[in-house]
Amino acid sequence: MDRSTLIDHYAAGGEKLSLAIRGLSREDMLVKPPADAPKEAGKWSIQQVVIHLMDADLIGADRMKRVIAEDNPQILGYDESKFVASLFYDDQSAEEAIRILDMNRRQFTTVLRKLPETAFARAGTHNERGRVTLSQLLHGYVEHLDHHLKFIHAKRAAMGKEMW
Repeated sequence: MDRSTLIDHYAAGGEKLSLAIRGLSREDMLVKPPADAPKEAGKWSIQQVVIHLMDADLIGADRMKRVIAEDNPQILGYDESKFVASLFYDDQSAEEAIRILDMNRRQFTTVLRKLPETAFARAGTHNERGRVTLSQLLHGYVEHLDHHLKFIHAKRAAMGKEMW
């Protein structure tokens, strides 16, 4: 996928996430898969997935900004399960989280589109994965959202509430 198309996919993430939860009730959003559910069902509710995506996206934008603006910045990992367990994901607004993710991506897309090609080779050092380039980070955040959208669609299907 060429750079412009990749940035377009990144920019469209909020809209894709909004469509993925359209028509779901608050109760639907909070349904967790049973403990014995297959791995592809995941462990989190749709609500938790949405808030996780917002948190991950804000962290991702910060990481990409550091790679663009700083020389070999340190990029810290985090434990997403501890975020879910400690940050009251069930009490946050999924709709507001999607608006934040959407605005963050649309705003940052302006920066990504203005960068020279050489900027995408700039790198930082992740404390768990080692050297990561801006290009790898951008690909990763596009794929991360798409990965979790598959879980949301599977959860909807399990509830008999497929997309229309």
